[in-house]
Parts: sequence; C-alpha cells; structure tokens
Amino acid sequence: MRCLIDNTTDPYWNLAVEEYLLTRLHVPVFRLWRNSSAIIVGRNQHTRSEINSEYARENNIAVVRRLSGGGAVFHDLGNINYTFVDRYPPGTDTSEIFARFTRPILDVLQTQGVNASLEGRNDLVIDGRKFSGNAIALHKNRILMHGTLLFSASMKDLSLALKTKVREKSRGVPSNPRAVCNISEYLKQEMNATQFLDILKKHIAGNPDKTYKDEPLNEKEKMVIDELCDIKYRTYLWNYGKDSEYSTVRKNRFPGGNMEVLLDVHNGLIKEAKIYGDYFFLAPTRDIEEALKGCPHTREAIREKLKNFRMEDYFRNIPPEDFIELLL
Repeated sequence: MRCLIDNTTDPYWNLAVEEYLLTRLHVPVFRLWRNSSAIIVGRNQHTRSEINSEYARENNIAVVRRLSGGGAVFHDLGNINYTFVDRYPPGTDTSEIFARFTRPILDVLQTQGVNASLEGRNDLVIDGRKFSGNAIALHKNRILMHGTLLFSASMKDLSLALKTKVREKSRGVPSNPRAVCNISEYLKQEMNATQFLDILKKHIAGNPDKTYKDEPLNEKEKMVIDELCDIKYRTYLWNYGKDSEYSTVRKNRFPGGNMEVLLDVHNGLIKEAKIYGDYFFLAPTRDIEEALKGCPHTREAIREKLKNFRMEDYFRNIPPEDFIELLL
C-alpha cells in the first residue's frame, strides 16, 4: 500500500489529489493531510445553503467541493484528514466500507486511552460527540473513503462558517448537525496536531500485518494534479454550481439523508431537474437528472423512466417510491 504524508495545506490542491488517487492510480493508498481554513462541501450539496458566505469571505475561508457524498465539514490546521483508497468488491455495502476503514483510527485512539466508536451513517464519536465525519466515492473498481479528525480545530470558526438560516423558500438542505468535540479534550497527555499525525502514521503505516511504502507524489503526478486543480477545483462552477430558475422546489429528509429536488416543469414535462443533498451514493446523480429531462411529470412516467436504474446505487437508504413522491 502506498503511503502519502502530504505537507501541502492548500485545500483546492488537496481535493484534486484525492481525485487523482481514486481515478488515476491502480494501487491501494493510505494518505494523511491537512488543510488551511476551508469549508469542504459534499458532492451533491447546494453550496450556498451550507455555508455562511459572509463569514467565509471575511475570514478568508476557502470553499471547495469534494467528490464524495455526505455533508459539509470545516477544516483548519487543527484538523487531520485521512484517506484510504483500495479495490471495491462489487456489492459491498457502504456500512462495511465505513467500518473497515475507520477501524484503524479507532484502534489508534484506543492506544491513547480514548474510547471512541462509529455511530450512525458515518460518524466517529466520543461520549456521543462527533469528532470525525467520513464519506466515500467510487470510480470503476476503486473506492475512496476519507474522513476528518477534529484534533484542535477552532470551534468558533466551525460553528460560524457552517451556520445557515433556513428560510421557507431556501433552495438548500442544511447538513444534519450534532454536538462536536476535539480529540485533544480527551487525551491524557498533551500533544499538538502534528504529533498526533505522527502517531497515526506509525500505528497505521507501521502495521506489521500490512506492507506500506512511503512514496511521495513525483513531479509528473504533481503536474497532472496542478492541471486538475486549475481546470476544476479552483473554479466557481465546480465549487458553487450553475444557477438556474426552477418552477418547483421539493425537499425532505429520509433515512439516507437530506434531499432537495428542483424542477423546471412546462406543459406537463420535466424540462430540467437538479437534485441536491447529503446522501451517499455509488453512481453519479447526473444520470438520474438526465433521465428525467423530457419525462412527463406523472408518477407512472417517472417510475417507467427510472425502472432500469439500481436506485440504491444513486441514493443510499432512500426508498425509490419515496424519491418519486418527492418529485411530484
């Protein structure tokens, strides 16, 4: 397994690296990295509904969209990010993926006297307080799972950067909040985020049962990532999306997460559809959006249009009939 310990703290670059590791490599990867102050938005979220734009602008907090699903998170240098990329066994449930890749993190914390656990869809918690959110992205036969580890993050910036007032006509669905904490609050001995990162590396990459190889990004890889960063991750279109006018807005919360559907319906036909949310997925939402274009806005027509899609791959834990009901 290739081991990367990145020193770059540019959030745009770091998210471009994640895509490179998932889509361009063919070997397993373990990565540790940190970002300067940034809001990292889930792949299918409506950015403006997740962030406090004024606070982010005034405090020079970057806003970057990632490849994976789930909700928006706050990063700063008091937060450590970890990534696992490996082969995806077809049919594997996402809960198995989260359990597999968060286990080493929980083991590290146990060695430091911290009793943490995996709860809900994707959260690591201590005494019911969240310190880590995790998300996955799939590309062909490879899967990436990455997560945050709040170690000594600014709780003020975290709460204010993600704070959103939801109005009746708001287009966005906010992430589901829960009490959060820093790992440093529970450690018996003092250390900083860099020291804790070293402990993570030694415990995970030094595991005698696995073969890890320190292999930094080479110059050729950096050139590819630079280009990906410039054409995608630094762009307004990727991070905020394209604004359009929609005649119908529907939203609801399901067991799999929040979802909001924006529809432009004319003469009984769906002219355009946009789906937002913090749900997890294994297949791109745009497939469903494209399939709905030109479809009659009726239950029967929508059901017929979607019958050949494996909906669980697109919207995890959201029943297909409930999704169709939301469209109507």
